[in-house]
Amino acid sequence: MPDLLIELFSEEIPARMQTRAAEDLKKRVTDGLVEAGLTYAGAAALSTPRRLTLAVDGLLAESPTVREERKGPKVGAPDKAIEGFLRGAGLTRDQLEERETPKGAVYFALIEKPGRPAAEIIAEVLEDTIRNFPWPKSMRWGAGSLRWVRPLHSILCILSDENGASVVDLNIDGIKAGNTTRGHRFMAPDEITVSGFDDYAAKLKRAHVVLDARERAEAIWQEATNQAFASGLDVVEDKGLLAEVAGLVEWPVVLMGAIDEEFLELPPEVLQTSMKEHQKFFSVKNPKTGRIERFITVANRETADNGATILAGNQKVLSARLADAKFFWENDLRTAKSEAGMSAWVENLGNVTFHNKLGTQAARIDRIAALAREIAPVVGADADLAEQAARVAKADLSSEMVYEFPELQGLMGRYYAEAAGLPQEVANACEQHYSPLGPGDDVPSEPVSVAVALADKLDTLTGFWAIDEKPTGSKDPFALRRAALGVIRLVLENSLNLKLLSLLDWRMSHLMDLSKIFSVPGASETLEQLRKLQSSTPWGNDHLQALIKEVEQETKPTSDESSQYMSGFVTKAPDLLSFFHDRLKVFLRDQGIRHDVIDACIAMDGNDDLTLLVKRARALEDFLKTEDGENLLQGFKRANNILTQAEEKDGVEYSYGADRKFAEDDAERALFDALEAGGAAISPAIEAEDFAAAMRGMAALRAPVDAFFEAVQVNAENEVLRRNRLNLLSQIRQVCGQVADLTKVEG
Repeated sequence: MPDLLIELFSEEIPARMQTRAAEDLKKRVTDGLVEAGLTYAGAAALSTPRRLTLAVDGLLAESPTVREERKGPKVGAPDKAIEGFLRGAGLTRDQLEERETPKGAVYFALIEKPGRPAAEIIAEVLEDTIRNFPWPKSMRWGAGSLRWVRPLHSILCILSDENGASVVDLNIDGIKAGNTTRGHRFMAPDEITVSGFDDYAAKLKRAHVVLDARERAEAIWQEATNQAFASGLDVVEDKGLLAEVAGLVEWPVVLMGAIDEEFLELPPEVLQTSMKEHQKFFSVKNPKTGRIERFITVANRETADNGATILAGNQKVLSARLADAKFFWENDLRTAKSEAGMSAWVENLGNVTFHNKLGTQAARIDRIAALAREIAPVVGADADLAEQAARVAKADLSSEMVYEFPELQGLMGRYYAEAAGLPQEVANACEQHYSPLGPGDDVPSEPVSVAVALADKLDTLTGFWAIDEKPTGSKDPFALRRAALGVIRLVLENSLNLKLLSLLDWRMSHLMDLSKIFSVPGASETLEQLRKLQSSTPWGNDHLQALIKEVEQETKPTSDESSQYMSGFVTKAPDLLSFFHDRLKVFLRDQGIRHDVIDACIAMDGNDDLTLLVKRARALEDFLKTEDGENLLQGFKRANNILTQAEEKDGVEYSYGADRKFAEDDAERALFDALEAGGAAISPAIEAEDFAAAMRGMAALRAPVDAFFEAVQVNAENEVLRRNRLNLLSQIRQVCGQVADLTKVEG
């Protein structure tokens, strides 16, 4: 079986596209080969800045012959029907076979498709792959029609076996496939002839090309850490940067340089961000001081002076970049330490639109501050500090440093708040209120930070919910799913008993002021209140602007308009709570809690207290894993099914309490006792939020319920006994239903 080697050699491919492009090449080629009947043993895709490589092992030498039988029209069918069948089969009438079937004589066609050589199939598949390659961006060059991410220079495509290697006959826009490639652009630019993958990889390595991106990354990291260790320093780990740099070089040469003394007092995050974003440098810190003191750069070639010239040029460019950063830092510090302090930045945010329907960033800050103050007592935070933190948390958005490096927002806010002499809790909240940003991000635990983080995310959610900008399908342009998950993690990981629905209602309740505005008789007073509300409402300008215009014209909105406006608002908080529940299901499923268990708990009162909801779900999940839990669930479902059918048949509700005096069997009397004891144990446990105790109370019901169904016939001929036993089943449903809605649990 031959092996296939493909290389597409071009100008430099952007680092961010290389890995995906190699996988796309592998998938499209191998899928095309298999579809054409060529199976293979294995395939591997590799990439460097100038080449995509695919190696396919154990390929069939030719596709197998395929025989297909097709059933045609009946013998004696109209000529047009038979001719159409012949055209589709590619046969003549004398090649058809007549066969008797239960429905009479029918024409059958036996179609044989002979196998084809692998080279012929490869040429077709590879040309289709190249011409339809899914680059995020592509370009044309010269006079040809081919599009590629950068100009494509050559195609290497060979089949090799024990008899040698042969070139696949392929020509795309004048680029003819061959058996040659080129080494490093500067260190070994001459053509290299190859006979197979092993030969190819070995010759490229000698020509200063490391073919495997993972090997390049490992070499960079090992050499960088070795050089830093030799100087008593540590390289700041950055896997994303490492992958990107490995995609920028074919022959990595690691160089370590020093940062000028005048920049060492810059915050380490500023140095790290500036070097990473502008220069693709790794930061090297002193573990004793925490300062960033040196940098690692990766060159793409060896030089006679061991990289001294490259390093000097990089240091010169870096100094210019860091001079800008130092200028921004010093200017921002002067502002933060001034008499006006960070309030000057907040005022500037009055000119920055957050969303055209949700007002400015300054208006949003007012909303977050009010909400943080409301949340503060629930999370154990000082309300004044929470409001103060909320009012300065976004201030750094106006700073020069964050304008240059948006990824430093929040972090720079902490530095500036500390420089302004604000309390440390306020400064920490400036940095932490964006968190958590993702599933692996740390969750704030300081009360003031938690209050502001919750207020920030809840404002985002309620605001966009109010203007009907909800996530749809895979689209979530305002990251509302991430915000909801952030709220969930803040609540759960800080064990907060937060009544979410009440808070959402409060969050939007100031909109109810509109109903008061509508009753104000004076147009000037109405206009003043509307304009004041416009700057703070999450509904923003579009809805209120029309009302302002009406008042300016001394017309009064009708009560119908007021009612319609407010009724749309009233339905939004429960809908948003359902969105939280959907996100919570995803979050808990990842932790092994079944979706039906979560649904059973969501159906209970108090489902807006996420901490309580999760405690209930975990306890129920653990209970259902036990033998008592499994059996009691079956007993509950049996009782519920019998009861539901009887209520539908009789047209009555059996929920008025069973009478013990009608019990005839010991098992029946035992169930009366167990339900009485169970209710007495479960109810106070639920009130105390001790769900483990509630589940123990449930477990005590398992044996009496089992014994009852074994010994007692519910639908007795005696109507009095039947009604009493149905009411007893209703007690089972009522007692068990205190824990969760078990009708929603599968099994």
